[in-house]
Amino acid sequence: MGQLVSDVTKVLDYKESKKDAENQRQQILAQMAQDEATKTNLIKKVLATQRAKYGATGNSGTGFSERAVLKRLRDETAEPYDEKHKNNLQKMQKITAKKTNLVKNWLSKIDKIAG
Repeated sequence: MGQLVSDVTKVLDYKESKKDAENQRQQILAQMAQDEATKTNLIKKVLATQRAKYGATGNSGTGFSERAVLKRLRDETAEPYDEKHKNNLQKMQKITAKKTNLVKNWLSKIDKIAG
């Protein structure tokens, strides 16, 4: 009877572990969505500021050099968020639930009993 209780406990522990892993994944996804929104707003703000500076100096913003500057600003602003996004994806891949193989567990116990 003790073995049955032990096995049921392991199954329940696995379900709890699986639920915890899913909660961690959801938290990471929520953080990634929040980071993406923050990144987008920051890029918009930086680009608007730069365009305003160009407009104040009389540049139209249609020339090649202005576009290159704006692209560089956008890329520099997004870089830390892109790195964080990559790290979060790696974290999500590492999150796993510990699964117990009951058949293997039983076989090892039978082997011990059989001697």
